[in-house]
Amino acid sequence: MNINLNDSIRIGELKLRNRLIMAPMQQYKGTPEGFANDHHVRFYGRRANHVGLVVLESTAVSADGRLFPNDIGLFTDRHTKPLRKIADAVHASGTPVFVQLSHGGRKSSPATTKRLLAPSAVAYDDSCGQPSAMNRSDIERTIEEYRLAAARSVEAGLDGIEIHAAHGFLLHEFLSPLSNLREDEYGGSSENRARFLKEVLAAVRSETGRHYPIMIRVSATDFAAGGLTPGELGRMLKPLETEFDALDVSAGGLLPVQPADVHAGYQVPYAAALKQRLNVPVIAVGKIYTRSLADRILEDGLADAVAIARPLIEDPDYAGKMLSLEREEDRAEESANV
Repeated sequence: MNINLNDSIRIGELKLRNRLIMAPMQQYKGTPEGFANDHHVRFYGRRANHVGLVVLESTAVSADGRLFPNDIGLFTDRHTKPLRKIADAVHASGTPVFVQLSHGGRKSSPATTKRLLAPSAVAYDDSCGQPSAMNRSDIERTIEEYRLAAARSVEAGLDGIEIHAAHGFLLHEFLSPLSNLREDEYGGSSENRARFLKEVLAAVRSETGRHYPIMIRVSATDFAAGGLTPGELGRMLKPLETEFDALDVSAGGLLPVQPADVHAGYQVPYAAALKQRLNVPVIAVGKIYTRSLADRILEDGLADAVAIARPLIEDPDYAGKMLSLEREEDRAEESANV
């Protein structure tokens, strides 16, 4: 059976009308207090017309875990109403919307962070500053912040949650042996380094229930020797896969290094490697901007869906154009055969 971009797909019990997803992308338009506003309502509502799913930008679960001083958050009950307005705008197009819950860890914005937290006292770079190694109280408090943010996500009318465990932020910092130097039950072995993610996922599930869709976004490689690999990450995620419904596969961000080669679909091999190890739908990202490339990824079984971001910033109708290409090609072939 050939699969293409226009085919529907399920994430848990939620059916998406097609396999093109609007990836999370920062807008840098939040208020100093982390509130979403009318810009976000217009931006997401305008781009929801064609995609199968909208994933909102990184949304902080803690005032001390914001990625930027102008990002958005869900760390108080007052943050819920602005997110509901976004959900309503996206739903007007018949499109579901997820929120991406995040904590910046050692990469949190110094402008908004009173105490920088990380699994170990290892800085990302000089600009971010020296983090404190999290103690048991810090870990428990952060897990509770994820739980409360999940409850607010449901209250805001959002259709699902993406847990951000990629790009060098807190959950990724626990997963990688390059940033997690702990010697307790949260460090050392692959199982121990996955424990924090496991407990965050359980806390989120305690609020949403099992039927609410949850995705995890991961970085499958740290682009550095001794860091995460798709193989190790697959082993870490396998025991957890009954608790999440899809995997969004990205790469990098843990260290201030860049991949040697950035080309169309350059991250697809990481998605393909994890798809071989897990039984949940896998989403590929990374410069997948043409219909032909997207369909080839799906037809070859390298991923189950693809996500795009940058083209939608410049052209709100880009997704519609990608999705209509197949029908245009079919019509052209039919005309040629007449």
